[in-house]
Amino acid sequence: MNEMSKPENPTFLRFEEGETEDDWDLEEKIFQGDTSYKCPTYINKTPPCQGSCPSGHEIRGWLAIARGMDKPPHEDTVWQDYAFQRMAQANPFPATMGRVCPAPCEAGCNRNEVDDYVGINAVEQYVGDWANSNDVKLPPAGEDTGRRVAVIGGGPAGLSAVRFLRQDGHGVTVFEAHEKLGGMMRYGIPGYRTPRDMLDSEIDRIIDLGVEVRLNTRVGTDVTVDELERDYDAIYWALGAQNGRPLPIPGWEGTENCINGIEFLDVFNQGYVLGTATNVVVVGGGDTSVDVASVARRLGHITKAHPSEHPDGTLIDFTGHDVASSLTREGMKATLTSLFPVEQMTAAEREREDAMREGIDIRGGVMPLEVIKDPETDRAIALKLCECDMDGMKPVPRPGTEFEIKCDIVIAAIGQSGDFDGLEELNGGNGFIDVTPTYQVKGREKHFAGGDILRPHLLTTAIGHGRTGAQIITDFLDDSSIEKRPKLDVMHFNLLAELRQREQAPSAFDHQEQRGTDGANFAVHNYEDRSSSQIINHSELFKGHFDFVKREVRDEVQIEAEDVLGNFEERIIALSEEQAQKEGERCMSCGMCFECDNCVIYCPQDAVHRVKKADRTVGRYVYTDYSACIGCHICMDVCPTGYIKMGLGE
Repeated sequence: MNEMSKPENPTFLRFEEGETEDDWDLEEKIFQGDTSYKCPTYINKTPPCQGSCPSGHEIRGWLAIARGMDKPPHEDTVWQDYAFQRMAQANPFPATMGRVCPAPCEAGCNRNEVDDYVGINAVEQYVGDWANSNDVKLPPAGEDTGRRVAVIGGGPAGLSAVRFLRQDGHGVTVFEAHEKLGGMMRYGIPGYRTPRDMLDSEIDRIIDLGVEVRLNTRVGTDVTVDELERDYDAIYWALGAQNGRPLPIPGWEGTENCINGIEFLDVFNQGYVLGTATNVVVVGGGDTSVDVASVARRLGHITKAHPSEHPDGTLIDFTGHDVASSLTREGMKATLTSLFPVEQMTAAEREREDAMREGIDIRGGVMPLEVIKDPETDRAIALKLCECDMDGMKPVPRPGTEFEIKCDIVIAAIGQSGDFDGLEELNGGNGFIDVTPTYQVKGREKHFAGGDILRPHLLTTAIGHGRTGAQIITDFLDDSSIEKRPKLDVMHFNLLAELRQREQAPSAFDHQEQRGTDGANFAVHNYEDRSSSQIINHSELFKGHFDFVKREVRDEVQIEAEDVLGNFEERIIALSEEQAQKEGERCMSCGMCFECDNCVIYCPQDAVHRVKKADRTVGRYVYTDYSACIGCHICMDVCPTGYIKMGLGE
């Protein structure tokens, strides 16, 4: 288990010594009030973990369930089931993503500013595995709309779209060129990272909603676009990026034993190996143009992000490491090269250390120059490289540093594009499909697209595309109009939905004019939802409330080089229930009340009170007696989560 030392200053002071005036009579100010006429109002904002999650998880919500604050509405529902259903509202693959997602949510976690991020992925994996072990189902499909949608591709984007299209009641047919569903989750990632029985459980849960599946069927050859347009009301293109980029160096083109990483992983994960090869060079790890973790940190203005458990980059970097690791497990010697120095590769330090422990030779700061071929067989026998420096994204060779690595196979894992064989009219000109901001294929009214066919990125990004794509298709099928997507396009806490499931919904408004709503039962008084446009950063929280609590770190099976041959067992050891709940308790519930009672305890006027127990829900735990409130702001200052702001009162 990773050790983490306690930071020097694990707590937070809102005011540093000397920042306040010595002659302030705070007691007088508190009890006599001020003239601001501002009183507490309750503002829901999106926490940075959710804002940086490409699949749109309501992370704060299911961590509140894990910690026991948000209890299931029915006594016979266990918390794991309740948490899974909350997860599946955005992402139907929690067990998969809990294992392989690089977790930009954790890089953006405000808890980084207190001690260490919340282990979001670890809790997600625990809940996903529990749901699989207990055969938990998704809610049944919605009432049949009579509309039919064709989904092209059974990978993360396509299957996510299927789940949400069925939720809306549309009939769905999935067309998949392979003999099994899963896309990159099955054919791009080795089984020791995404165990196949786990993946099958998550896929079957979606197909059980009532989905027609046509395997071994390639659209463009077996089925034409004209046939799809004739038979379906909408078409969702989730082709993935199945073509790998070639190395742009002499000797690569047409050489039999020079292949791309996507091609290798595809055949490897279908059960094929590479015969008699013993020395393989994998070129990858160089595309850092999309650093999702740094984006996440900027969302929360995090300055103290802690080293991640996960590979901290793009799918392309996963490809290079997965190729090399798979090769060593087949007894081959694998060398992984990167344009960037080893310490600057986007894979996390622990991931690099695991790779080297397993016998992978990682060479950083080198660039390929030429494939050296045997003149008699015309096959690659070595790769010529040199040392290089990076000028932004451009490698600059160092003269006189050339060297060769002998090899039987050269594998390029430097990028991907779509395979448009038979679908040339959909190619936007750059190997991808061009879409509008609402994911509609340009120039094609009832065609939509998502996932890597738009731009190769993370699996969780593709899942998010599937969810939003399904919502857009439903808008289109309803009245042919498509609503603009919100600035923060994630699943948000919905107070009215929470009230309804607890049978606490407001009564109907009688439309009679009256002054004030604090005593009315038709309104949610002084609550404002800004979650679709605002992210709450750590400076809005009272971080001094939170003690230093060590993160629960997942154990991992570490394999030495001499034991790696033929070992395809899973490496990550899931958290226990107790550990998952402890991680839930570490969540600071940024932007939402987590029932700490600070505002009740510290209010000097006894103006803040708990809601009657029978009427409490998440987001409605306290209320303010505005006739007693004097606007002293103390409740806002001591609110750990930043849920309380000061608004105009009387």
